[in-house]
Amino acid sequence: MTNHRRLTTPAAPIEADPLPADDGIEQGKRLIRIADDKGLSLAERIANHFYLLSWKTPLHSRRLKGKYPLKLLAVPDDAIPGDLRAGQAIRAGYFLFRGQKLPIDTIDFARLPVGPAFADYLHSFRWLRDLSSAATREQGAPLAEALMRKWLAAHAETPSEPAWRADNAAWRLLFWTAHAPLILSSSDLVYRSLVLNCIARTARHLDRSADKAPLGLPRLTAWGGIVAASMLMPGGNPRKLFGEAGLKRAIDSCFHPDGGIISRSPLAQLEGIMLLSMVAAVYDVRREQIPSFLVEGLTRAVPALLGLIHGDGGLGSWQGAGAIDPATVSAVVQASRVRTRPLRQARDWGYQRLAAGNTVLQIDAAPPPVARLAAAGCASTGAIEISDGQQRLVINCGGAGLEGAFVPRDLAQGLRTTAAHSTLVLDDSNSTALMPDGTLGRGVTEVELNRQELENGSRVDLSHDGYVRRMGYVHRRLLLMSGDGKEIRGEDMLTPAERRKKPTKAPVHLRFHLAPGVEPTLTADNQGALLRIELGALWQFRTGTGVLTVEDSLWVDGEGRPHPTRQLVVTAEALPGGSSFGWLFKRVG
Repeated sequence: MTNHRRLTTPAAPIEADPLPADDGIEQGKRLIRIADDKGLSLAERIANHFYLLSWKTPLHSRRLKGKYPLKLLAVPDDAIPGDLRAGQAIRAGYFLFRGQKLPIDTIDFARLPVGPAFADYLHSFRWLRDLSSAATREQGAPLAEALMRKWLAAHAETPSEPAWRADNAAWRLLFWTAHAPLILSSSDLVYRSLVLNCIARTARHLDRSADKAPLGLPRLTAWGGIVAASMLMPGGNPRKLFGEAGLKRAIDSCFHPDGGIISRSPLAQLEGIMLLSMVAAVYDVRREQIPSFLVEGLTRAVPALLGLIHGDGGLGSWQGAGAIDPATVSAVVQASRVRTRPLRQARDWGYQRLAAGNTVLQIDAAPPPVARLAAAGCASTGAIEISDGQQRLVINCGGAGLEGAFVPRDLAQGLRTTAAHSTLVLDDSNSTALMPDGTLGRGVTEVELNRQELENGSRVDLSHDGYVRRMGYVHRRLLLMSGDGKEIRGEDMLTPAERRKKPTKAPVHLRFHLAPGVEPTLTADNQGALLRIELGALWQFRTGTGVLTVEDSLWVDGEGRPHPTRQLVVTAEALPGGSSFGWLFKRVG
């Protein structure tokens, strides 16, 4: 193995084109429509089943055979640090993933007694990054090699899911090569040959399966693995041309023109940027120019991600993601080498960002993602999050996509509901239905948006049709932020929809989930509350209608751990002729 690491100055940052002063924010209405959301058809599921069965045939095995590589041409840098605690756990004899533990000495990679996300963590070999953060090469190599031997014994010969699923195979190839010193330090030439041969087989498998991977992050990852393999093994020029063409198509289909990922998940956005950064690192270590389409993909994706950053540097809790911690976000952005400002309006991705003074207001202004693109999509249209400097004030519960020891499946499903978000809930129903199989059903199909930047602040007016078919109401939310960020005024309106069944009276709950450390105290008239932020400012909440109460809530952090917190709940009633519910957050100290 030849190591071409360069002891030179770091690569220059990629400077994104300066964003226009108004970020291209349009005054006027824009209609956002959701695509057909019926999930995979029966024919598609049957075809995929037979495709997976074909992996076990002699024909597929012959396709994976080829010339054995004698070495890796380089070891790319992995600029993103791993999870120190997870790495220390491996050294202590067990894997640690979202609070779940799995002993290493008895592990059987053919029959892993863990959930899908934990299994993916193991099969992707992402844990090599964690181990490298907690151990030197001398300390980590024996552990990594022992686990590698066990995995090869179970999966090297016959591909099967989830071990050889395209995205897992591609991540594995990236982590095997980036952390090759941990798995290729052995003097056992038979073992080294087996590892290198499996890397080659993985690349050939990806050649045939990348375009069959699901649209979005899985397909992007698969093509990224092909491009990396083409430059890290001898004789890769034909694969490189093939892989770059596929990666360009994957970037174009994975990200909206505004840079947001099609699943609308901040966690997937983070993963997509990390994937492209790791592929860029392969070009860097081989001293080859990074293709313009890859640079352009990163320069679009990073500002969109930064648009969901709060004052503390962490991500908002949207579409199944927890509040990913600032250190992780910073490391991924730094690895991308893109230096730019947050995108204030992502029309296609569907998030609006208002920032003034120390205050950041984030808004979900789009329908949920289609079923086939997001396993943990949420009925959160119209929801908001607010932060004041380093402190969060109003949040969503988040974490639906972080199942583990602390977030069991039933809780994860509950975290996807409209009630788990800071928005209006009509008749205790979701604005978009959650189906028994976990997919999103009928609900929001259209969102109408009008955003204006005024002399004295910002104004966002959005409406959605999530309650029209079932209850005959259109939900409209008007939001105004003052120029200094010290006032956020809102008005939620329910109006009868034209040419629909006549609406009837129904209960309304306006929910504002409060961040941990925010202590609410109700006023005597049950129309307001003082919100004391621990080590932060004093805010006041007022409502003009209904009755205000304080209820229990929870918030899931970026590691999938729930934290108890509180929520403000305004209880009122929707009337057939239309109803309006005004409210105000004001910084008073």
